Amino acid sequence: MAAVTPSETSGLTTPSVLVALPGTGSDADYARRAFGPLADELGLHLIAVDPGPDGVGAAYLRALEDTAAANGPVLVAGISIGACVGVGWALGSDACAGVVAAMPPWLYDEESAPSPAARSALATVDLIDRLGTDGAITEMRANTPAWLGAELGRSWTSIGAPLRSQLAEAAAMRTPTAPMLSALRVPLAVVGVREDPIHPHDVARRWADLAPRSAMSAITFDDWGEDAGTIGRAAAAAWTDLA
Repeated sequence: MAAVTPSETSGLTTPSVLVALPGTGSDADYARRAFGPLADELGLHLIAVDPGPDGVGAAYLRALEDTAAANGPVLVAGISIGACVGVGWALGSDACAGVVAAMPPWLYDEESAPSPAARSALATVDLIDRLGTDGAITEMRANTPAWLGAELGRSWTSIGAPLRSQLAEAAAMRTPTAPMLSALRVPLAVVGVREDPIHPHDVARRWADLAPRSAMSAITFDDWGEDAGTIGRAAAAAWTDLA
């Protein structure tokens, strides 16, 4: 794990609960394993959210609003698209105590061409259209590191028919802009993954640099593959640095 690097910090609102939002094509099972160490470190109840048949964003926002109404201030932790939804919700809600962004994607206003994450999602949509979900899983596993292929094969099978529309939604999403991150009023803890071609570490650094109150830590791609909880431990280090 790389050293945590802070930016401007101040007092934190104490969260009552941690809501974990998975990335595109992933699910609550993975989000729970990834952010469990963060919840344990902070002593928070963890609610992991599955993407819904009515859309990733809709399901995530509904879960955030319902959880905040029932429990009070929420620390929202998201991977990739989950981080994007978390930032958008934080900008419009007084119930957000902070955001943890793991493997954030390109900023919408700083990349004119489709990002690697968007291209990956669109390529998978094309695979599903040509081969069906089972065929797409077989093709994906043949061209992906074994641990990631096994993980995505499990989650894609679990998601089922809505997977295609969820991937298309992610590819079309306008990720947070630089002005949005600069306007973020709550603390932002960022986890970058080195050697990740889909979510480059430099992009994670850019997110951290833009937010007024941020800290960042990093893990390697191999660390991530060996243990999903490495994400949560890195997030805990960054969040603790903000206190």
